[in-house]
Amino acid sequence: MPRTARIDIPGLLQHVIVRGVDRCDIFCDDADRGRFLRCFSKLLVQTGTECLAWSLMSNHFHLLLRPRKTFLAPLMRRLLTGYALYFNLRHNRTGHLYQGRYKSFVCDEDAYLLELVRYIHLNPLRVGLVNDLTALDRYAWTGHSVIMGNGALEGQSLDEVLSLFSKGKREGRKRYRLFIADGIPQGKRQDLGSGRRMTTELLEEMNGEPFDLRILGSGKFIRELRMRTELESNFKQPLEIEEIVARVCSRFELEPEELRRNTRAAGITDARSVICYLAVRLAGYNGVEVGRQVNLRRSGVSVAAGRGEKLAVKDPQIVELLDK
Repeated sequence: MPRTARIDIPGLLQHVIVRGVDRCDIFCDDADRGRFLRCFSKLLVQTGTECLAWSLMSNHFHLLLRPRKTFLAPLMRRLLTGYALYFNLRHNRTGHLYQGRYKSFVCDEDAYLLELVRYIHLNPLRVGLVNDLTALDRYAWTGHSVIMGNGALEGQSLDEVLSLFSKGKREGRKRYRLFIADGIPQGKRQDLGSGRRMTTELLEEMNGEPFDLRILGSGKFIRELRMRTELESNFKQPLEIEEIVARVCSRFELEPEELRRNTRAAGITDARSVICYLAVRLAGYNGVEVGRQVNLRRSGVSVAAGRGEKLAVKDPQIVELLDK
């Protein structure tokens, strides 16, 4: 599939996720984690990047970053390349270490900064690396222990996080920890991590608002980003929905009118699924609008988009139908 342009300019809050290829471990022991953090901390200082949260797991890691003086990409390139070289040499392996490109989501700070700090810092507890919040307070491989005063990482903006709870550091820690504890019953939140999808719930929340899988924020926040001149090239104008329908129908040798029939014939079902995937998940059209084109309700559009994504994985040329 063609790569989607990153949204990357200084000043944007970014949730970054990196996974090991084929789910392999990228941290085998504390020596690996320590080496990664030393390099990470050095790059934060050198590039003037602020880190609000971080968490190292076994086969992946999360970072919440706000580059101030430069773009995110140079920091990530140096961090990932340097660590991969070290890891392969130390563990006598060759080949790619990471699962494709790193994922990065631009985040609306007002709505999501604290939610992401909590989500990222609770990862070790959520997957059972620690048993309870007391153990998490001293777990060395997440930014939570730094905020709680049980560790240090140069470049981590712990004072900024604590200031969101209280002017005093002691009271800030107390309130911050209560906030973290309140998030434990939430479990894994797909809306904050890499599992974000155009689900039925998201379709209902959108209600005609713009949507972009690269952005964690409201329709208003997305519109504001699209208006920034330095990001114009990151937001290509999508094809008209009628053109998407026409191209998919041509590929499946169908007439657009056939999509509106009450039938589940295999060819028509596949065409509907591909249209829903391309139009909703990639082009950002509203599910109701797409549903009118293919004779599906809003919930049906979400299900069909999931099927369409699977078809696109098997046949990458499907995504090329969106190319102008």
